[in-house]
Amino acid sequence: MFSYGPDLVDIFRRAATYVDRILRGAKPAELPIQFPAKFEMVVNLKTAKALGLTVPQSILLTADEVIEQGILQRKDVVACSRTCAKETSPPSRA
Repeated sequence: MFSYGPDLVDIFRRAATYVDRILRGAKPAELPIQFPAKFEMVVNLKTAKALGLTVPQSILLTADEVIEQGILQRKDVVACSRTCAKETSPPSRA
């Protein structure tokens, strides 16, 4: 129903910088240990409803992703689709 953990995209980006540094000659043993810096919270409303639970609006607003009826909705994608649609809408023919 809820998941809170490190952002995997951020982890892969950070790993890529390590690979880059190693390929440029850095010794892996000398590279500093890094811990996850970015975390994300996912709420599965479909599961909550199946269990008869209601999720407070405050939690839904702070979640990075919300799964509704088996469909994953990311806040950044939803926000982009709204603003990008306005920016890329075809010009009106007057």
